Amino acid sequence: MSSSVVVVGSFNVDHVWRCESLPAPGATIAGRYSTGPGGKGFNQAVAARRAGAPTTFLCALGDDAGGAMARGLAEQDGFALSAEASTEPTGTGGIYVDSRGRNTIVIGPGANAALSTAYIDQQRALLAGAKVVLAQLESPVETIEAALAIAREAGATTVLNAAPADAPSSIGLLKLADVLTPNETEFAALLGRHVGERVDADDVAALDGASLHALCRKLVGNGTVVVTLGAVGVFVSHAEENLRGDTQPYYRVGAEQVQVLDTTGAGDAFNGALVASLAQDPDAAFARHVRFANQFAGRSTEKEGAAVAMPHYTPADA
Repeated sequence: MSSSVVVVGSFNVDHVWRCESLPAPGATIAGRYSTGPGGKGFNQAVAARRAGAPTTFLCALGDDAGGAMARGLAEQDGFALSAEASTEPTGTGGIYVDSRGRNTIVIGPGANAALSTAYIDQQRALLAGAKVVLAQLESPVETIEAALAIAREAGATTVLNAAPADAPSSIGLLKLADVLTPNETEFAALLGRHVGERVDADDVAALDGASLHALCRKLVGNGTVVVTLGAVGVFVSHAEENLRGDTQPYYRVGAEQVQVLDTTGAGDAFNGALVASLAQDPDAAFARHVRFANQFAGRSTEKEGAAVAMPHYTPADA
């Protein structure tokens, strides 16, 4: 089994309520319910495949309807799924989406928390053969470190989506990432945890380029940082000695103009499309990959849902 992209991460069965406004503490409100596949890892694997890259998803699943759903949907979308069997139930997510497309999410890790370093070691050949390996932090941090270390040793490009913001992380983990892709909330959390810099997440997008670049360099001296800023767009910061084909060490890319219906999974869409583009055209300037990922993520917000909202849109269409 060989794939140009390997995604290591989580699968959840999402339970979604669409409401006029997000529920306040103590409130009971009416909403429209739906259920479907999710989890950052699975969403990103679907995005990578629909963006044109041969993809394998490594995860842990329970022996239940949720696990069967994951396998069936992976087959339907045309990517390989390799799962560690767990006695825990398959992961779940509770999501509320308001009329403006904003969301709040509660995760029940279940089997995702059981993805082990031993299982990852069994997948060494798969990880070593990939062009790009992508991971997030809804799985045990030591497992993600093991996966990125194997990939890095083999020469694959490693991408870490440091999400969610409250997940544990370490400087050692961040150093294993060639590309780090936090949103503004995750970026602020990483700065506070690992650099001692206190920056309000709401202020990140408004920082001038030089200041934001300096913070990125404090966080990861040698890697590239891509801070996703929602409706504002994306900020890219490279190490001076590795511009990844770009002509400048830092820059912004504006958000796509789209009719936003649901932002759930937009960050996952961006990450999956970014690694798919990197895998398919590794010699292209990094800005080209970012622009494609931006377009892909924008299109994903025009439909309801997470994994199911990922568009079929490849770099050749951009």
